Amino acid sequence: MNTSKLRVIQDFEKLSKEIQEQIKLTYPEGFSQFLIQFTNKEGRLVSALPFETDEKIYLVRMTNQEAIDIIDDDDDYNDAGMLKVASKEEFADKYAELDYMSDAISDDDDDDVADDLVEPFEDPNVD
Repeated sequence: MNTSKLRVIQDFEKLSKEIQEQIKLTYPEGFSQFLIQFTNKEGRLVSALPFETDEKIYLVRMTNQEAIDIIDDDDDYNDAGMLKVASKEEFADKYAELDYMSDAISDDDDDDVADDLVEPFEDPNVD
């Protein structure tokens, strides 16, 4: 991490929609397994999700349960807690010009196409 960048500690809900989408693209499998812990200026142990842009280092404050709840309540994620393919593609297209998002965008694997399937494929031609 670059120490000359502005450091921001903020709740997920208070972040701009664009930063939220970039975080989702960076963490397509959910947030809870990526939380870090640090001691805040009041001396309390806090958990947060790290996210870095060209200008800022974000520590997105959330507990493990909040991380799970955010994903469960978010329509961009499927029931298995994975970022839906359509959302992933939309965000990748939207933020492709951002250098700091290149790793998240290029981390595309084709085996997640089935993640959005709710029911098994049914052939309409079979009686």
